[in-house]
Amino acid sequence: MATAGLFESFLAAVQASLSVLLVMCYGGLAAHLKVIDRSHLQPISKLCVRIFLPALLITKVGSELELEKVDRYIVILIWAVVCHVISFALGMLGHRGLGMPDWTAPSILISNTTSYPLLLITALQETGILDSIIVTDETTEEAVERAKSYFLIFSTVSNLVTFAVGPRLIDSEHAPEDDEEEHDKNDNANGNSHDDTPVTPDVEANEQTRLLESHRPMLPVRRSTFFLSQTRETNSEPKPDRRRPWFVPRRRWDQLTPRMKWWLLFVLDFFNAPLLGAVVGAVIGLVPALHRAFFNSFQEGGIFTAWITSSLKSIGGLFVSLPVVVAGITLFCSTKEAKDHHESPIRNIPWGPVAYILFVRFVAWPLMSISVIYMLATKTSLLSFDPILWFCLAIMPCGPSAMKLLTMVQVAEGSQDSEKHISRLLTISYLISPLLSLTVAGSLLASQAAIKK
Repeated sequence: MATAGLFESFLAAVQASLSVLLVMCYGGLAAHLKVIDRSHLQPISKLCVRIFLPALLITKVGSELELEKVDRYIVILIWAVVCHVISFALGMLGHRGLGMPDWTAPSILISNTTSYPLLLITALQETGILDSIIVTDETTEEAVERAKSYFLIFSTVSNLVTFAVGPRLIDSEHAPEDDEEEHDKNDNANGNSHDDTPVTPDVEANEQTRLLESHRPMLPVRRSTFFLSQTRETNSEPKPDRRRPWFVPRRRWDQLTPRMKWWLLFVLDFFNAPLLGAVVGAVIGLVPALHRAFFNSFQEGGIFTAWITSSLKSIGGLFVSLPVVVAGITLFCSTKEAKDHHESPIRNIPWGPVAYILFVRFVAWPLMSISVIYMLATKTSLLSFDPILWFCLAIMPCGPSAMKLLTMVQVAEGSQDSEKHISRLLTISYLISPLLSLTVAGSLLASQAAIKK
């Protein structure tokens, strides 16, 4: 095992970060050449989240997760929950404590935990810098594939938060209140029905329709269509779309209070395609017979390896780079639209919230995560002796915010100013994303130091 120095680690990390940034630039170039435009992004994003990502989760998690390794994945799940709770607290500190806009909280809470780190770890493989923290007989490629499964487990928790919590943070001022529920009950007792009057900005519309519908093209943050059915009001005056779980009859659904409807939809929001992919992958990995059938060679009982597993790997591999390309297209289109409206990309940016968000994502979290993981690896026995795991845990909560933030504000029907500010925040975040090379170098050196302890 060769130990890399500070300069070598930093240089390799810079190269890997620039590689990710270049992939994003290729998406912007495609948009500039009019090969693709914003109208094509929604179906691509749906494919990525509903098909490609679950396939990647099934193959990566299923192949790496075994009974003797399950403790590592439990640690990742616990770390993911802790990181998101801390991020939520920091976000609400900025919003509630420091008076920053409501989009500050989801900007800190929802980071790019899937496509960006997966592409980054792949680029790091090419630099050879990860060889310095491989302490077993496995090859660098095998270690990187294991690292990808670690990131995907972490991203499963992130996806749950994104789909279920993210939009509600932007519309946090409209949670259903008890007095409003009582008002609805009185209306029902008097024979009044909300469906007989034009829709006003009431609680039910805010908590159900605004969080569950978006007609703008971006990453798909609509609620899981597997569990929800959509109904449209047909009164003479247009009304927002309403949704209800498909297994709840309309008559029964209309009898529920706004709070009950909100909480039921909130729970169902957690059931999404990435979660189902992770669960299927975990079952396949933990059941020896299934693990053998899906991942062993045909001679060793892998009856599904050559066709089902191979096909899932083929489409799952598309997820690694395609969302980053989509991010480049989105940022280019957003910048171009701003110029078309004669708006400066940096004028009127709320620099206070932006600086706070960037500080948390690129400075505070790296310092906290590297320190905590180093202490856990050297002072406790909570983490397995797996330097690749230490390295991944230190990087997981860091980096730029997720592109899905744009959809968050659209789904929650935030103001145009909020959407513009988030778009510019994301542009700045990804332009300075090579700063993450400092985190990569620091995590690598911390892992190397922990090995010697």
